Amino acid sequence: MLTQNWKTSERKYRLREERDFTIPASDGTKLNSYLYRPDAEGKFPVILGVCAYSLDDQIAPIMPVGTGGIRGHMEAGDPNFYVSRGYVHVIMNVRGTGKSEGFYDFLGRQETRDIYDAIEWLAKQPWCNGNVGMFGPSYFAMSQKRVAALNPPSLKCIFAMYGFTDVYRDLDYHGGILHHNFRPRWIPKLANLRSKNRMKEKLGEEEYRQRIQAALEDPEVAAIPALVEALKEPDKGRNAWIVEPLLSPLDGEFWEEWRAVGEGELKIPAYLGSCWGVYGIHLPGDMRSWEAWQGPKKFTVGPPIYLDRPVYQYHYESLRWFDHWLKGNDTGIIREPRVQIFLDGSGGEWVESNDWPLPQTRWTPFYLHENGLLSEHEFWPNESPTVYVDSAYERGSAAFRTPPMVEATDVCGPMSLTLYASVSKNEVLWFVQLLEVDPQGSERLLTRGWLRGSQRRVNVDRSLPWAPYHTHDRREPLTPNEIYEFQIEIRPYGIRLRPGHRLAIRISGHDGDPPTHHLHGIGSGHVALQSSSRVTIYHDSDHPSHLLLPVTRGNRIGTFISGGMITT
Repeated sequence: MLTQNWKTSERKYRLREERDFTIPASDGTKLNSYLYRPDAEGKFPVILGVCAYSLDDQIAPIMPVGTGGIRGHMEAGDPNFYVSRGYVHVIMNVRGTGKSEGFYDFLGRQETRDIYDAIEWLAKQPWCNGNVGMFGPSYFAMSQKRVAALNPPSLKCIFAMYGFTDVYRDLDYHGGILHHNFRPRWIPKLANLRSKNRMKEKLGEEEYRQRIQAALEDPEVAAIPALVEALKEPDKGRNAWIVEPLLSPLDGEFWEEWRAVGEGELKIPAYLGSCWGVYGIHLPGDMRSWEAWQGPKKFTVGPPIYLDRPVYQYHYESLRWFDHWLKGNDTGIIREPRVQIFLDGSGGEWVESNDWPLPQTRWTPFYLHENGLLSEHEFWPNESPTVYVDSAYERGSAAFRTPPMVEATDVCGPMSLTLYASVSKNEVLWFVQLLEVDPQGSERLLTRGWLRGSQRRVNVDRSLPWAPYHTHDRREPLTPNEIYEFQIEIRPYGIRLRPGHRLAIRISGHDGDPPTHHLHGIGSGHVALQSSSRVTIYHDSDHPSHLLLPVTRGNRIGTFISGGMITT
């Protein structure tokens, strides 16, 4: 890539391929990889990608298509692109997958240590200049963040977009509500999986069986036939990986091992980010990584369409990053704003900044009112509450809409919903959809939030008004018909609401309508309560239920409840 001020490495080398290239771990385990390097003498930087998927699939010679369930695991990037520009590209299977020896340790400490060993071993090879970088989204990115916390001496940078960091909050329990549909669809993608039942080893046979029985007796779990089938035969096939999260429904020691940030110094240069569409898996971890990272960093959030497969969209951007940190070439990337944010609904505009959340953000409370109004206007006297019924036979909901926007209004960043509510049972599940409504009344789902009512406890020291952090370490049943305050994290989004458009929320006790595309499908697939309950949402001066929105542009004097329009 050429500009007037800088250029990336030139495309000038032919590719030399070596399949089934062995990399030793420190305990003697042999890890299998595909090695691609320039067909020329000399020493080159290494770009390493690590996964549990088929290595053949990673280099399949197919045209890109929008991602879906079939191609979602093809994430290594194109060796031809990097090698032709003077890099060695290594794609490695973690232990217990593909042709790598050992037993699978899904994002565990042993797996991360293996990657550390591979980095240092590759750096010492005669065709390597001693510098190693890493590339790839999703599994590849999660691995990068974890090994970066160990600070391998030869790892000079990572390009780790689309990588969740908290298996409990980002994958298996959204807001403390079991998210059951991802693992059964993902686990078949793992290549030649060989594993032990690590949960049984940790708990012992007796406690393991007790937890299995407790899960089978949980009405929420019992309503999902696939989960019941796996629990009845936990040692069959790959069922242990489906069962594992069902046996630890609260956060705690079991889940601590799979935190990617918070352990050690995160000082290796990191290119981070995601897209608005993966709020159901990666986006929260990408935001969390940006906040925690101490070393040089950049952050990009793209359109809500994820990436084509095989991955290619970030090849040139990653090349600029690698050229800078692995070759010492000036590509100008460090002098550019650190944060690049795509604004949905803007006609393709990007917002640049050096900080996230954006420094111009005005977190503005939009209050819930009777008759479904969502407005900055505070409460009128004697506003009546909103009521719906949630049961297996009647999944009710409550919706609140803003008036039409009078001016173009940008909402961009993290947000939260504070609800004052009571229920007729001792539990409630909150499912919140954030919607854009066009002038004709058509709704478009933007993002979601979730919270199990009995897990409403917030860690005050780790929370901000727009980012509540729930401990999820206990269940505190509700007293029927008593009013509680619930602080619900809404996964971040960035959108320009044009004049005449509205913003809305829909609150219910279930996932809502069937997803219309793959990414919304990842954000759905949760359990629901099986008992009937009457849910009452209060919105008055004593119970100021509100949606806290990150307004970054426009809406200076409100949305005009009168339905005002700009006239000429």
